Amino acid sequence: MNIEKLKEIILKNLENKSVDFKRVFHGRGNFYDDFNYLVVDSINDILMATFFEEVDVDTQKEITKILDEVYATKGFKTFIIQRRYKKDNLYEILRGKIPENPIAYENGLKYALNFSNQNIGIFPDMKNGRSFIKEISKDKNVLNLFSYTCAFSVSAISGGALKVVNVDMAKNALTTGRINHHLNNLDTKKVKFLPYDILKSWNRIKKEGPYEIIVIDPPSFQKGSFEASKDYEKIIRRLNELAAPDCTILSCLNAPELDSDFIKNKFSEFAPSFKFVKRLENVEEFVAIDEEKSLKNLVFKMKLIDN
Repeated sequence: MNIEKLKEIILKNLENKSVDFKRVFHGRGNFYDDFNYLVVDSINDILMATFFEEVDVDTQKEITKILDEVYATKGFKTFIIQRRYKKDNLYEILRGKIPENPIAYENGLKYALNFSNQNIGIFPDMKNGRSFIKEISKDKNVLNLFSYTCAFSVSAISGGALKVVNVDMAKNALTTGRINHHLNNLDTKKVKFLPYDILKSWNRIKKEGPYEIIVIDPPSFQKGSFEASKDYEKIIRRLNELAAPDCTILSCLNAPELDSDFIKNKFSEFAPSFKFVKRLENVEEFVAIDEEKSLKNLVFKMKLIDN
């Protein structure tokens, strides 16, 4: 695929540009061999390109040139490049400036962003997962594990949840989570923000239950705290203690080396009272050559016991 085809794909995905956060080019799914190191996002008035690998100077100049043309023709006010392969100085602002309080929009909801961290505050590939939780949350007690900046909580409360308990060991992320609720004029009296190491805090988490919805959205690997291949089952083993009857689980996994059967088999072995229902479709723009190496959002439901 050449540079003009790259521009064509980006412009095609920007035909119905709105304020909503949208991935307009996704190379990380290895669908486009020549640009598997690149993603491009439209974030309200911000065009952001992320390089996951260092590429030669000429190639980077070519990509920057066509993105600058996109920036000029599609009404963006800021053009940012993020270089994820670097340890510091990740961001370069090529055009405009970052707003004082940048916000991402998604389905009528707002999320605070931070362009000093590697992850800016929301993962756009989880859009369909958030929509699903919003749809089923009315009058439910929700547990949001590995909550990060509490986007699932915002979705659940906006969908009418009775209560949401967010658990994440990163206090700064939970602080942003509070901001996200306030941005959307949501009542935080219904929301708890627990800065706990999940694997060491089951009694405190259980105390707020039982839960009718549980979201499990861990990092695939976080040195010293969580490794999906060996730690995911520790959560699944505890689900019966946390779950209300007829509980729904959204079990998320974004590790290319682990497929859907990895999660399904863990549930069969360690939480057999939960039945697999479906896998949520991924966001259309996140094209992948192999869906099993992309994001897996799996829905499980507790089996109702016949009297």
